[in-house]
Amino acid sequence: MTGNARQKAEIDFVVTWVDGNDPAWRACRDRYRPESERIDNLSDVRYRDNGLLKYWFRGVEKFAPWVRKVHFVTWGHLPPWLDVEHPKINIVRHEDFIPAEYLPTFSSHAIELNLHRIADLAEKFVYFNDDTLLTSSVVPTDFFRNGLPCDCAIMKPVTMIDNGIRAEINDMYVINRRFDKREVLQKHWKKFFAPCCGLKALSTLFMLPYRGIPGFWVRHLPCAYLKSSFETLWREEPAVLEKSCRHKFRHENDVNHWLIEYWQYASGTFAPISPRIGKAFEGAADMKKMEAAVASGKYRMICCNDAENVADFKDVIARFAALLPDVSGYEKTPERNPRAEGGTSL
Repeated sequence: MTGNARQKAEIDFVVTWVDGNDPAWRACRDRYRPESERIDNLSDVRYRDNGLLKYWFRGVEKFAPWVRKVHFVTWGHLPPWLDVEHPKINIVRHEDFIPAEYLPTFSSHAIELNLHRIADLAEKFVYFNDDTLLTSSVVPTDFFRNGLPCDCAIMKPVTMIDNGIRAEINDMYVINRRFDKREVLQKHWKKFFAPCCGLKALSTLFMLPYRGIPGFWVRHLPCAYLKSSFETLWREEPAVLEKSCRHKFRHENDVNHWLIEYWQYASGTFAPISPRIGKAFEGAADMKKMEAAVASGKYRMICCNDAENVADFKDVIARFAALLPDVSGYEKTPERNPRAEGGTSL
């Protein structure tokens, strides 16, 4: 990509990370843990560093060299190997962008709902969890086309059986209160039934007789966002977002960042893209499938979703080490990389 094309892209990446082994972080978390009796997902798995972050950065350098800036969001600790002097990296602590009244927070919902407040964040950005990685070359039009975020809007009933995330149901309460399904589909039918959606569009078709928007298919892949979409939600639904942000841990009454994604769907603020661009793998049963998928190069991005039944990620790390063996510019050179197991603090 030429310099002019790279400048024209003006797309940032945002990735969130936590070092669940940091004693200072654990002590702080434990002080606030009893805040509510209705806290879910307090398992250490939610905060576990699976060892793939280094390959996240290697993937960005190799497969998306055009990215304008990488915003690395952290409670305050840093991987010992990360070169914070890299010209593209912006280290962002929670207190740098999350309003003080919501801090400290141990809820990914509160962190994600405030991402638009990051200083110098581009209007067009892609949000990654640290378990969503690039596995093949991507171009700006994989994430944005004609100024709109690329996504695959497939209507699908949401149930707690699917993933147990109550926030997804809460998201849909807001969407159905603000949008009429018939009007949405009449106005944006070309996007919901785009040829690139393939057979998955049949799911939306089957939802036509039913009242209301039943939910959306969850891709569990990097999400392309407009910063202005977050600003719209904070302007239109401040009470809903603020309530979620005031919870120190994930809460059954929360909404999450998917609400912004779904708002982009319902308002037609997206460009349709094939669901085959990536795939999510979850739990021990999917690990071998994921390793094979990475080796095959079938997908441009994957999600390696942690679960209680995953003992370790040794084989997964080995697969990524084979895919991305070269040290990236985001890593310190050996003489500057102290031999440390845990992260360092800012």
